[in-house]
Amino acid sequence: MNSENPALLDFRNITVFRGATEALHSISLRVEVGEHVCILGPNGCGKSTLIQTITRDLYPVAGENSSITILGEERWEVYKLRTQLGIVSPDLLASCTSDVTGADIVLSGFFSSTRIFRHHRVEPQLLERVQGALGALRIEHLADRAVLKVAQPDAHQPKTLLFDEPSNSLDIGAQQRLRETMRELAQRGIGILLVTHHLADIIPEIERVVLLSQGRIVADGAKEEMLTAARLAALFGAPVEISRRDGYYHLY
Repeated sequence: MNSENPALLDFRNITVFRGATEALHSISLRVEVGEHVCILGPNGCGKSTLIQTITRDLYPVAGENSSITILGEERWEVYKLRTQLGIVSPDLLASCTSDVTGADIVLSGFFSSTRIFRHHRVEPQLLERVQGALGALRIEHLADRAVLKVAQPDAHQPKTLLFDEPSNSLDIGAQQRLRETMRELAQRGIGILLVTHHLADIIPEIERVVLLSQGRIVADGAKEEMLTAARLAALFGAPVEISRRDGYYHLY
């Protein structure tokens, strides 16, 4: 590994248990800083366990040939890690009550918890960065309105945003807006790590797809080689047809 340019993630032969169940088996995964990658798999394949291993909520068992680093470091303080790796998930969206404004959500990103900032003194420079984050996403008009919350992790200007099944709780219009936002972030140079079972969430900027099944990586490569009818039928255990339009793939 190049110590001057460490990978965002470098997992080597890691195995993770949830209770007595082996949820990930000998996973090796390297993702570079700024890379746009999708981890695709059916429900129960180990996606949630992988995410929680990345966010340091779960840890692999010790193994002679196993190792795990994030941005070149083996150990992280969780709050510091989340300034480098922003998380967007349905759980985050659900934790925000209906009266939370766009400015509230972005500002809370500085404190790694929804609206805990109300117990802190908010410095003027933080308010300036809030406006900057809203402006970067072209949603300044949502500063005083309840919003679909994607800007919060962007407040820290992280190296990568991890999208955990981001469209699960969204209607069709919100899904489209989410994907447009993901594209804008990718085009600004922020790495996108998308974890999903929805093919339509894979934005055109994502060039690499990792297929996860039963706790194992079964394939990893260029999007065009991974998203074939044969591979996805085997992955999801059902016959499928695939169409492609405007850089997006759709599963039938």
